[in-house]
Amino acid sequence: MGLMGRMGMNTRNLRFRSNRVRDILSLFHEELDGMYGSGEVGVFLDMLFEAFLGWDKVRLLTSREQTIDQSDLLRFYWALEDLKQYRPIQHIIGYTDFCGCRIAVSSDVLIPRPETEEMVEWIVGSGQWAVGSILDLCTGSGCIPIALKKAFPQADVTAVEVSPAALDMARQNAINNDAAIEFIQADILTPQFSILDSQFSIITSNPPYVMECERAQMQRNVLDYDPALALFVPDDDPLRFYKAIAAIAKKHLAEDGLLVVEINEALAMESSKVMAAAGFTPTIHNDFRGKARWISAVRVI
Repeated sequence: MGLMGRMGMNTRNLRFRSNRVRDILSLFHEELDGMYGSGEVGVFLDMLFEAFLGWDKVRLLTSREQTIDQSDLLRFYWALEDLKQYRPIQHIIGYTDFCGCRIAVSSDVLIPRPETEEMVEWIVGSGQWAVGSILDLCTGSGCIPIALKKAFPQADVTAVEVSPAALDMARQNAINNDAAIEFIQADILTPQFSILDSQFSIITSNPPYVMECERAQMQRNVLDYDPALALFVPDDDPLRFYKAIAAIAKKHLAEDGLLVVEINEALAMESSKVMAAAGFTPTIHNDFRGKARWISAVRVI
């Protein structure tokens, strides 16, 4: 059903006992706790009340007897229905927060993950790199280059993405976050790919790395809503992007530069070997869950 059809629905058919906040919270927990768990549903409600009404957690906690108007009640109803279909909460509200930046998302881009945020925070916190220029490959929503531009405002930042729709969203996210970034539409897997004669202080990437054989292990909110182009690689060549990134870095990374790539934990050693074969000294880093999640690499001295 389209948005106009949704908004035209008779609100008397909604299942909320009333338009009081406490009844909205109650119905969400009744219908979603079995799917997501009470804690996760609580997070959803915090995000929805902030996005729809501008309420923070304190106001939500202290306003449970307050009523909301029928148009807002309808928005909560359709959010509930979407969550029952495993639609990501970020798609419902239209954005996610990443390293202090608000990043718009849709089915055209991969929703930024906490692991990727942790990788970017590691880059910023390492503090040992003279950052003059940054290149991000397979940029998607633009979250990585935008966050790095905000952290290193004097750096010249370039981002590359093959999908026109994703690139449009990345450009808009850069505008919304007041981040001056040069965007290039290109496929890094093609032999013709080049960034002229540029040299970069930092090269980053969160490329597709999920093997087709891993589909069965993935949750519906990822399979049904994230773009397959940003997720999957063939089982017979799962490291294709890392080979391309290593070749690009070999040509375009400054001698004292840093290469950082997110990886599939199941392919950590294989990914590391690709970087080593290209002339880099790689280090595997674990994320907050203790899983191998990214590789940092420097040139072999």
